[in-house]
Amino acid sequence: MAANNRRMSGKKGAQVGSGGQRRRGLEGKGPTPPAEARKGHKKNRIAGAKAKQATRRPATLKSRGGKGTSEMVVGRNSVVEALREGVPASMLYVQQFIDNDERVREALQLAGERGGIHLMEAPRPELDRMTNGLNHQGLVLQVPPYEYAHPEDLAAAAYDQGQDPLIVALDGVTDPRNLGAVVRSVSAFGGHGVVVPERRAAGMTAGAWKTSAGAAARTPVARATNLTRALEGYKKAGIAIVGLAADGEHTVGDLEALGGPVVIVVGSEGKGLSRLVGETCDYRVRIPMPGGTESLNAGVAAGVVLYEASRRRS
Repeated sequence: MAANNRRMSGKKGAQVGSGGQRRRGLEGKGPTPPAEARKGHKKNRIAGAKAKQATRRPATLKSRGGKGTSEMVVGRNSVVEALREGVPASMLYVQQFIDNDERVREALQLAGERGGIHLMEAPRPELDRMTNGLNHQGLVLQVPPYEYAHPEDLAAAAYDQGQDPLIVALDGVTDPRNLGAVVRSVSAFGGHGVVVPERRAAGMTAGAWKTSAGAAARTPVARATNLTRALEGYKKAGIAIVGLAADGEHTVGDLEALGGPVVIVVGSEGKGLSRLVGETCDYRVRIPMPGGTESLNAGVAAGVVLYEASRRRS
């Protein structure tokens, strides 16, 4: 009997003053809050990201992504073209006793007009050593390391301007000319920057600068240590990730997500998107090509989708 009492003593009895608790639990909780106020909803994440960005301005847009490596542009035609296109340069090396033809005179004139480019006369053996024996023709232009932005700063700059981010990320694009063409398209259609992986990808070389036709001076390029993680960070901030794929479930003209905050991911012309990047995308979109062409290069493909995104925002 005592054992029974001990077992029963652990049971909870009626609580004093508990009447009405069940009735209150059945009462309604009022109208459903708007999507922006519901935790976990996409619009709530977007609103939270905008509020977070509004509290801080991107103080140094090109400070956290690291620097590239310096580069030498060699040869009279290449040096003149680089100077014409506004490729950043810190030093112009001119061979002693060089034949003063039209290209040499133009290079010296352009360097003098731009300012900030130091002129250095050097003997031919020194230029041979600097260029590892390349045919420099007596002219060598030193391009300083490019200062990359950080992926987060591109979205921050867009929100700071009161705009939805429009960003292009390149996955496996190794041709600097394609990078330059994408930078040019992003600038033309009001985008906020380009993201490239740190390894096995094209960087902002002199060739990319020339292809961008000056747009690289206005459009930041960010470098991501891990592109998949950078895209996941954008997703957490409420930005849609749209990958271009020949077998995509959506067509570029039908995807409403292009009208909001979006990152457009372009893969290489041969392999397309890598597996992990493709799995990270919220949408996979294709560009209809009735002409029968199998694929477009990165610059053209990005331009087509950027146009559609810009049209939806206007």
